[in-house]
Amino acid sequence: MTVSISRSALTLGVLLSVCAHSVLAQVPSRTELVKPIRNETFDRNGKTKKRKQGGNPRTVAGFLAFDGAMDGNRQVDPQIAVGGGYVLHGTNHGLIIYDKTGRYVSGVAQSGFNGGIDPKMFFDPHNRVFGFDLWNPWDRAKKKPVNISVSETSDPTGAWNTYPVPAPQGRDGGGIGFSRKWIGYSFPGGKDRTFVLKMAEAKAGRPATVYHFPGSLGHPVVTQDPMDDLHFVKVSRKDITVVKVTERKDGTPVAVKVGSTPHKLAYNGFPPQSPQKGTKQRTASGDRNPKNLVVQSGHIWFSHAVNCKRRAAVQWHQIKLDGRIVQTGLISDPKSSYIQTTIAVNKNQDVLVGFQETNEAMFISPRLAFRRAGDPKGTLREMVNLGEGQAATNGVAWGDYSGSVIDGDNLLDLWTVQSIADKRGRGDTVIVRVPFSKAGK
Repeated sequence: MTVSISRSALTLGVLLSVCAHSVLAQVPSRTELVKPIRNETFDRNGKTKKRKQGGNPRTVAGFLAFDGAMDGNRQVDPQIAVGGGYVLHGTNHGLIIYDKTGRYVSGVAQSGFNGGIDPKMFFDPHNRVFGFDLWNPWDRAKKKPVNISVSETSDPTGAWNTYPVPAPQGRDGGGIGFSRKWIGYSFPGGKDRTFVLKMAEAKAGRPATVYHFPGSLGHPVVTQDPMDDLHFVKVSRKDITVVKVTERKDGTPVAVKVGSTPHKLAYNGFPPQSPQKGTKQRTASGDRNPKNLVVQSGHIWFSHAVNCKRRAAVQWHQIKLDGRIVQTGLISDPKSSYIQTTIAVNKNQDVLVGFQETNEAMFISPRLAFRRAGDPKGTLREMVNLGEGQAATNGVAWGDYSGSVIDGDNLLDLWTVQSIADKRGRGDTVIVRVPFSKAGK
């Protein structure tokens, strides 16, 4: 067996732990100690600019729905995390807390968390904390930090700690994930494009050792199973590759390839821009690279937008931890485009796929579809209409994301946040809860 070690890795010592399958392990290229910025409360005791948006709970298609942010442009980047009795909602304009009935609780600008855009959010059911990132390209020190914020408890109105991790060559479009032991983040730009830190340090608000890996390990996965290892996934045109970060005996992380498997997918190209009603202006459809992935019941689940016969379509997958596909489903129509998708999976393996629909006779409109675990493989039930868009956008950029998550309190209910084109063609948001109180049909 040949083991290659990068020059930068030698400064941390020689690798290594190599698993029984003789795969190469990779150590961090560098480490740094990052001290947190502590907020005594979510709004810094009233010092952060207040943000009041949304609410208006109602029933849509038989499900609880309420408005999220209503003041976005075409790139809202809406996300949610659910747990501790709350819904935490983030966009490019700020952060909002609702209770789980849709009642507004509190809201702040990003400045309260060291600034930034492009939020990705989670609720960790193992450690009972919220977390999110904000990428700040405008900081005065020009470190372009990725601000990783973690609550001290399951109450998001309470204390938070923000870790500004320098990423001077970074760009937006990163993703966040967690396991019982690790928080991981990968982003475009620069030589070291993945870093991890220990969840215990972040939850306690202690200075955290941040471990940087060269290149990108892939997109980090939200780990709903009680696992210490943190998985990362890459989807190329031919293969699905899974890497995991695990802890060595000395407490430091090492990245090990779990598997790389040919996926043989008929549809895996980047989706084309999508049409809208009453205009020649086309809109962005999303990314064939998945933007949220979850480990549930020993499998990884994700959805992504793909090119299906020159239309944007939504494709979703359940794969084994080594990348082998268990089931795949496709949402497509020769007369419609489906864009900006995310997936959520509960402990019974019920699935929700959130997305938006648009076509030559329709403005951008929010949708979801779901399945029970016992349904035929690769199938979703009938599409659910969550509202109708009211105007066309005035530019290509749209989204850029949506959010779909598990309820971290009961590990059963599934939630989604989707953009909807308002009367100005801008992105308002709607948050919807789909209850799965028990296993069944």
